[in-house]
Amino acid sequence: MGGQHHAGFRAKGDTDPVCGMQVGESKAEHQVEHLGKTYYFCAPGCKKAFEQNPEKYIGKTQKAGCCG
Repeated sequence: MGGQHHAGFRAKGDTDPVCGMQVGESKAEHQVEHLGKTYYFCAPGCKKAFEQNPEKYIGKTQKAGCCG
């Protein structure tokens, strides 16, 4: 448990909120800004799912395979 601060762009910067996969911010090709926070995604499908219904994923990390 590192020193995560609730400062703008760090809100779930390392975890894909759709599938729970770890995604490094510097390597993330897929990202979305929502309500002043940037969310990072492992694949276009996860990004699309988030864009269609962000409230479903905010505050949750689901561990359910995805992203072929």
